[in-house]
Amino acid sequence: MSSKRLASNNNQVPEGYKKTEIGVIPEDWDVRAIGDICDFIVPGRNKPKFFKGDIPWITTPDLEDGRSVSESKIGLFISRDEAKNVGSKIVPAGAVLMSCVGELGIVAFVEREIVINQQLHAFIPTPVVDPFFLLNALQAQKNFMLGIATLTAVPYLNKDNCNSIPIPLPPLPEQKAIAQTLSDVDALIAALDKLIAKKRHIKTATMQQLLTGKTRLPGFGEGKGYKKGEVGVIPEDWALIPLKLVCKVNQGLQIAIDKRLKNQNGKAKRYITIQSLNSDANLEYIDNYASSVVCNEEDILMTRTGNTGIVITGVSGVFHNNFFKVKFDKSKIDKNYFVFCLKSNSIQKEIMEKAGTSTIPDLNHNDFYSIRVILPPLLEQKAIAQVLSDIDTEITALEKRRAKTQAIKQGIMQELLTGRTRIIDN
Repeated sequence: MSSKRLASNNNQVPEGYKKTEIGVIPEDWDVRAIGDICDFIVPGRNKPKFFKGDIPWITTPDLEDGRSVSESKIGLFISRDEAKNVGSKIVPAGAVLMSCVGELGIVAFVEREIVINQQLHAFIPTPVVDPFFLLNALQAQKNFMLGIATLTAVPYLNKDNCNSIPIPLPPLPEQKAIAQTLSDVDALIAALDKLIAKKRHIKTATMQQLLTGKTRLPGFGEGKGYKKGEVGVIPEDWALIPLKLVCKVNQGLQIAIDKRLKNQNGKAKRYITIQSLNSDANLEYIDNYASSVVCNEEDILMTRTGNTGIVITGVSGVFHNNFFKVKFDKSKIDKNYFVFCLKSNSIQKEIMEKAGTSTIPDLNHNDFYSIRVILPPLLEQKAIAQVLSDIDTEITALEKRRAKTQAIKQGIMQELLTGRTRIIDN
């Protein structure tokens, strides 16, 4: 097997290629609506009344884009009779699923018989199209899907929209070769995902051991025993204290939208909101503020309302009313150790409980101050934080490697699914 790459030619259609509705493709390729090369299954309109049986009931959250699906993540199964009762057909193994409501275009390969809910559409490839080629070709058509979707509060694609999606169609052997190449890259991404998950599991277990003193690092605790406390057994030279003894919090500032600036001037500072942390497109600035609501990169911020308990460091500016700035006593608690404590399962659980279960959970100052933290001697705190930081560094490196591999895959998809680079049997 060999490959050939199309050279650019000043935007003209090169010899051996042709213009189509999806761009320039090889002359021996076709463009077909997916409904012309696949059968399809539209789910029934009703939700099952009984989740008993041996056929997985699959919904959008069960899909991981570009991967295989074989089970419900929350363990939902129905029987053939119940599927018939709600008007749903059984989706066979070898089909390709696509989300058509909400987040459009999430695709997955079906490994076993399943039944799908109304948010999904199932394509059953005919012999002219390889299912794994189809999976990748659909991933490349998400912009087209957004262009034809009905844009209500929740975007959706109806049956005709789904079946109208245009797909490039190389000869079947070339489809299989393209699919295999992309599958090899997917296997590398999947391996990185497993390694990242393993490292995260190791970090969680290590945090549980080190932050409670169940395991002590070399050089600490020699000759020391343990004592019973309100949170269980901890080393006798450690303390359990409320947060009010090691920190103070300041609540942020609520700025009306019409008072926010789109551009930074000499005095204006970045206005830190959850939205601005998620996307640079949401950056805003303000120039009327008090020093109490200004944070720098060394400070700790934590969300106090809504999605309470998100811990953020390394940002500077004026912070929104949804945040606490947590000022801590450096002579008593190490910053990095403190961050790991705030992110630990035990303190996160306590934060959730104290914030309440109303429509908008809200953590007040006093409830935050009442949360207790386990404190080793300061040098041991620093050593524990370093061990956990080293694991974080490994995870970050793996995540960067995964992101780079994913970007490489996108580039390969662009080359192969347009025929710009061809994989040809000798």
